[in-house]
Amino acid sequence: MTNLKGKAALVTGSTSGIGLGIARQLAGQGADLMLNGFGDSSYIAELCQSISKEFGVRVAHNGADMSKPEEIEAMVAATEAAYGRLDVLVNNAGIQHVAPVDAFPVERWDAVIAINLSAVFHGTRAALPGMKSRGWGRVINIASVHGLVASVNKSAYVAAKHGVIGLTKVTALELAETNITCNAICPGWVLTPLVQKQIDALAAARNLSVEEAGRELLSEKQPSKSFVTPEQLGELAVFLCSDAAGNMRGAALTMDGGWTAQ
Repeated sequence: MTNLKGKAALVTGSTSGIGLGIARQLAGQGADLMLNGFGDSSYIAELCQSISKEFGVRVAHNGADMSKPEEIEAMVAATEAAYGRLDVLVNNAGIQHVAPVDAFPVERWDAVIAINLSAVFHGTRAALPGMKSRGWGRVINIASVHGLVASVNKSAYVAAKHGVIGLTKVTALELAETNITCNAICPGWVLTPLVQKQIDALAAARNLSVEEAGRELLSEKQPSKSFVTPEQLGELAVFLCSDAAGNMRGAALTMDGGWTAQ
């Protein structure tokens, strides 16, 4: 069991999907939380209240736009102001756009790179000074199996996630003699709202049911033919916060149902 009581965690893109699953697992180990992400204000307030009540931790929300460096810096500062510290940073926020390279809209390329890659850099650079001053920290970057392999029509996403893994390695090496670690988690297909949109698009394009489209998506890449769950990813993130993972540095850990084993 990893005891995170007295520590504070910031999870970007955590009002749904993978980020929420990770945030809940960290709260389950006692970490106070700063959530980030879009959503109706009443839903977010209820979400913060429910997690706080369930796990007995403090929970707040910051609506920073992850494409804006100044808002990311302010969010890190707000976390430190609220809890007096920031010990665990999970860079999870991400967006997707699918198109061939020669038809990829420039503005969508810029947006994907900004949120999926540059935001990881900006969050990390803002969080590290405090972690260094306290002598402990965990930076966990949610990359993707697409940080290791490619798929057609996903040039911006694949480029960004490859960049996240490279940034993870550099950060880990720079911190190698400290008690701050940096590692990446590389999920395969996770049934999140982002993936559901891809399933719905595949169903419409091929005149399939949503269930059939989901199975086709999995069978194409993921040998287990089952979706990774946000809870599984959250448990892996908790492990990376443990003393047992103290010498894991710059790792790109796959949870992809065998995708990259082929």
